[in-house]
Amino acid sequence: MNILVLNCGSSSVKFQLIDSETGHYKAKGLCERIGSDDAISNYQIFGQEKIKETLPMKDHKVAIQKIIDNLLHANHGIIKSKKEIHAIGHRMVHGAEIFTHPVVITEAVIEQTRKCCKLAPLHNPANLIGIESAMEILPGIPQCGIYDTAFHQTMPKHAFLYSIPMSLYKKHGIRRYGFHGTSHQFVSEQAADLLKMDYKKMKIITCHLGNGSSIAAIKEGKSIDTSMGMTPLEGLMMGTRSGDIDPALIQFIAEEEKMSAADVTNVLLNKKSGMLGVTGISNDMRDIHDAIAKGNQDAKAGLDIYCYRLKKYIGAYIAAMNGVDVIVFTGGIGELDDIVREHTMSDLDWLGIKIDKKVNEGRKFEVTMLSTKDSKVKVMVIPTNEEFMIARETAKLVKEMKHGK
Repeated sequence: MNILVLNCGSSSVKFQLIDSETGHYKAKGLCERIGSDDAISNYQIFGQEKIKETLPMKDHKVAIQKIIDNLLHANHGIIKSKKEIHAIGHRMVHGAEIFTHPVVITEAVIEQTRKCCKLAPLHNPANLIGIESAMEILPGIPQCGIYDTAFHQTMPKHAFLYSIPMSLYKKHGIRRYGFHGTSHQFVSEQAADLLKMDYKKMKIITCHLGNGSSIAAIKEGKSIDTSMGMTPLEGLMMGTRSGDIDPALIQFIAEEEKMSAADVTNVLLNKKSGMLGVTGISNDMRDIHDAIAKGNQDAKAGLDIYCYRLKKYIGAYIAAMNGVDVIVFTGGIGELDDIVREHTMSDLDWLGIKIDKKVNEGRKFEVTMLSTKDSKVKVMVIPTNEEFMIARETAKLVKEMKHGK
């Protein structure tokens, strides 16, 4: 089954056309700078060179039409008819408590997702625009929504509730939701398969580390805690996001810097903090390592904070689960940054965790066992594949729909 996976951001659309049986993509690409006259279309067939074009794209509908045009193109297309796209899977960010599983998209689902926009104002509106555009361009083709928050809906109340008046949770839905659920689910399931262990009997910690980062505690196949909260701002130090801070800092900074509380949250804490804010250099970890090599102390402080906070969360989740069988690193930093992995896993001798430093060296583009044979806890790198998970869940829903389930 050919599944078109769409991931719509505020000014971008990523896509992959995936064979849901094999998990291999047939074509992939990215339309970016949507809304400008010099938008960029990147398109690549598996095993071939990337095709890059600069052209006007006034909105997401134009971008998705460009994607379909490329897939159907006489010279570099890979399908001859829109009917060869059997279903569309949308990466959806926030489903609140409404969506606990992937769903077939209907008008009712769209309206319910619209109600979640206040919880993800930067993401959900773009996701909805992508759905509506795809419906116009590809009418009659089943569409499904796979929500980032859904995997974490198994968290118990004591993990997802904040210690604020209960009335605010009941009235506004203020609670921990968590994100990156598709990635956490994929790599944790992969870990169980690779280790030939029963997923529903394991204790797994997954570290999704990129410009946005989160960590999850997965016990017996269910997420029982995760670092991101009601929004993706809570938790680990990230590229431009602060992660955990004293909430009173918002008022203090607003008063001292003559800023509004909204600007402190939306601009300072979301876009100018994290690694970029601490180092004053970059949100790209490669730039940080280069600066450290040149003796920059702020860059060193940034790396130390990043790894220390990650280690603290790992320790907390080991306590929450009463142990851990495997720790998984994934995402751009998790897969490619050996220094972060080594720093984070150091000084955990009391747990019997040992990693092979030579094996850990360098970027890992494939599944790699980092821990030594005598390590009491397995430590692995598993490249994430959120697009495959979206394609798999979409195919499953479409098959169930056809069989009347």
